[in-house]
Amino acid sequence: MHKQFTLDEIGQVAAELLQELQHFNVWAFDAAMGSGKTTLIHAICDLLQVTDVVGSPTFSIINEYQTKNGKIIYHLDLYRIKDEEEAIQAGVEEVLYSGELCLIEWPGKITGLLPDDTVYLHIEAVNETTRRITIEYPN
Repeated sequence: MHKQFTLDEIGQVAAELLQELQHFNVWAFDAAMGSGKTTLIHAICDLLQVTDVVGSPTFSIINEYQTKNGKIIYHLDLYRIKDEEEAIQAGVEEVLYSGELCLIEWPGKITGLLPDDTVYLHIEAVNETTRRITIEYPN
């Protein structure tokens, strides 16, 4: 999938991603600061009917959300993680292999820990209101 969209269309893009990537548990959002990673993750969680408040887990590293039907979703923000060892100590590895949906911001800090079936979502800011998303599927 390679798609260009405006921020007004983020709910539609989230729905398309949920359909297209429903068989993948680990989604790695690779994008620069301010490109819309958290906004897109929030839209995905809204569609999955998360009952918790969705926010950036920058300070907690891992947020655990529950959906209306009892499913667990993990949202990881690894911006403040120094290295893979710190991520392991924070419990990231357990979450990645939990079998639950894991949505990861700043995955480049833990590439050695990511499961082989991780799907990468590269988001690029085209301009102030337009983004381009490219999905990289596992081999």
